[in-house]
Order: sequence, then C-alpha cells, then structure tokens
Amino acid sequence: MNMYKLDTKLMHPRDQITRIIDKIYHEGLTTTSGGNVSIMDKNGDLWITPAGIDKGSLRPSDIMQVKKDGTIVGPHRPSSEYPFHRDIYKLRPDIKAVIHAHPPALVSFSIVRQIPNTNIFPQAKNICGKIGYADYALPGSEELGIKIAEQFDKGFNAVIMENHGCCIGGTDLLDTFQRFETLELSCSIIIYGNMIGKPHYLTDEQIAQIDSRVPALFPELDNVEHPSDERGIREEIKNIVHRSCEQGMMISSYGTASVRWRGNDFLITPANVSRWDIENEDIVQIKNGKKEPEKIPSRYTWLHQEIYKRFPHVNSIILAQSPFLMAYGITHQKFDVRTIPESWIFLQDIPNVSFDSLFAGQETILNTLSQKCPAVIIENDSVLVTGDNLLATFDKLEVAEFSAKSLTLGSSLGKLVPINSKEIEDLRKKFIG
Repeated sequence: MNMYKLDTKLMHPRDQITRIIDKIYHEGLTTTSGGNVSIMDKNGDLWITPAGIDKGSLRPSDIMQVKKDGTIVGPHRPSSEYPFHRDIYKLRPDIKAVIHAHPPALVSFSIVRQIPNTNIFPQAKNICGKIGYADYALPGSEELGIKIAEQFDKGFNAVIMENHGCCIGGTDLLDTFQRFETLELSCSIIIYGNMIGKPHYLTDEQIAQIDSRVPALFPELDNVEHPSDERGIREEIKNIVHRSCEQGMMISSYGTASVRWRGNDFLITPANVSRWDIENEDIVQIKNGKKEPEKIPSRYTWLHQEIYKRFPHVNSIILAQSPFLMAYGITHQKFDVRTIPESWIFLQDIPNVSFDSLFAGQETILNTLSQKCPAVIIENDSVLVTGDNLLATFDKLEVAEFSAKSLTLGSSLGKLVPINSKEIEDLRKKFIG
C-alpha cells in the first residue's frame, strides 16, 4: 500500500495534513521544527499543524482545529504562523489548503530576493503560474500575515517570503502540494543550470503549443480486456513510477512511463493522477491507436506511440525531469557522458533536441533515437529514455542523472576532462561490439 496516497475527498483533514507533512519532511523540504500545513474545511473550521512538535513524527491526533468562532481544539498550540493562514483564507475563499515551508532551492531565491521564472517548463507555468513576493516581516507576526495575504489577494497562488521561505495555496491539499513540489523542482533546476551555463526560458506561445495537445482526444476502445500479461505490465509500471518518485526522478505532477504490450499496443501512465498515488487501475491501455475509456493518458502518448511503431527493439519508454539532467535541458549545454566510463557504456551519447521538435511532426526526436542513441534531452521539457525493458530503462535514467550530478558539481571545481578518443574506442570494442 502507498503510505502517501492522498484522497482529498474522503480523508479527514487531520489525516491529509499528517501524510503531506510527513512527505514534505522525508523529502528534505522542511526541518523538524520548520513549516506548517493547513486545510479550511466546508464548515469554515481551520485544521493546522501544531507549534513546536516534531514534523517527522506527527500523528493525526496532533493536528489542531481552530473553529469558525475562534475556539481552539487539540492537545497543543496551533502553529505560530497561524495568522497568515487565517488571513489567506479570509481574502481568498477559493483556497482550501496552504503549505508554508523552507525548501532549500526556494529559500535560495528568497535570500537573494529573486522571483523564479516559471516559464522554465510548460507544467511549471501551468501549475505554479506567476510567483508573488512578500517583503520581510517578523515570523508569526500579524504584519507578516498581512503582507502574504496581500500577495494572494492579487491572484498569486505561490509567494516567495523574503529571507524566509515560501507560502503556497490551492484548491485542496494535493493541488497545493503539487504546486509546492513543482516550484521547488523548478528552482533547483534553475540553480543547477546556473552552475553550468545560462538558463533559457520558454515563451508563452511555446507553452500554449504543448497545451494544445489534448490526450483525451484519442478515440476510445469499445472493449477492454485485461489478460494476465497486461495486468503484470500495470504492476511493473506502478512500481517503477513509485520508485522514480522515491529516487527523485519524478514528482507528483510530472513523469511518464510506458511498456510495449503486444505488437505496437502499450500501457502508459495517466495525465491526471499524482505519480506517487498511481495504482494499477490508473494505468491506461492503448490498443490500435485507441485509449481505454474514461481515462486520460499522458499528453505524450502520441510520441510513445510513434516510437513503438518506428523502433521494434524498444519495449519501454520513460520521460522524466530529473533535476541535474534538466540543468542541461534548460541551458542547452551538451551533456558529455564521455567523462565517466560506466555512463558512456550505458548511454553512449545523449544529444539535445529543441523544445520545438515536439511540434515538428516529432521527426527530429525519431530521427535522433537509435539503438546506439537510446536517450535524448528535450530542451526545457524532459529527458526521454528508451530500453528493452522497464527496469533497464530506469537504470539508464538513474545512471544518466548520477552522471549529470557529478558533472554539475564538478564544474565548480575546475575544467571537466573527458575520456579521449582512444579510450572511448577501447570501451566500444570491449562493451559495445
């Protein structure tokens, strides 16, 4: 069972908050004493994390209730940041959940007093929107609450708190967490990108192009069968997606995996389910160019379909936004795997293709992939990895991300020195043939 599965319709606010704060803490996005989470329920009662209680071991019984009339119920004190949660809900009745935390990348922006540009990726812009900025005020003070609430009143759903952290709101707790997680990932990638080059950003027109590809428009199957081999693939995809989230290769709002089933038919992750919530029944079957009824497959289903048609040797595909690989994706720098023997053996060369190649009949991507080139970086979008089976494809993604991390961190030490041509040829003869 997925310990972090979040049902915002059926779970009590106490349970929702406990699961999300546990995930935030164990992903290293807040500290034992830092951060707070709240929900405004339909009765007008506010549920919030307590003050001074270990964020790594909170139980549902620790969550505090502040009733509509101001009565406080629970064994502790409400978070010291309760005032700005209260003020946000007063000014923005559409917001039903708030997260405040001190994730490292967002804090970095807050202390250099910059606002991240969310046009770094399509879903960053779509999920996060433009980011507000609240000037410094004493933590826990009424003044801080007013300054943050003013930003939300302007229409922002995410606010950088000067020299402090961030405050994120949403229609429910899952929506809020996805915005929080996506913004932190975007900030991390921008920071890593600045270590190796200069980030490039998408125009609003480019983002609108990707939004126009609506996966729901795939025609629907009349009859769907689930034989044992098909059910086995569902389990395999679910496990790899959950593992990808645990390893930091995917986040709740982004990441796609598919596996060839029979012929050119395949199964693929859905577009509208949190990646760490995905279960077997959420996976979408694509058969004869048609989708399983009442499900929305990944918006990149069309690309997976063309790859399976073009390359009989490919049996699985992963698209992800692992942070260090995407530092190369946003700077348009060459990711040189010739610096590490094991990386080159697994990956050989990983070229960049432009973001606009997603709209040019996908021929650039298809003409770049081959048995000798199993992966490409799609600039300002994702890394695409292919393989014979899903575990091997995930392994390639992991090796590539670890290598990109070493190269990015190594860039701060001095000039990176690649393996020379003779050493590459020796590797080719021994391991590639």
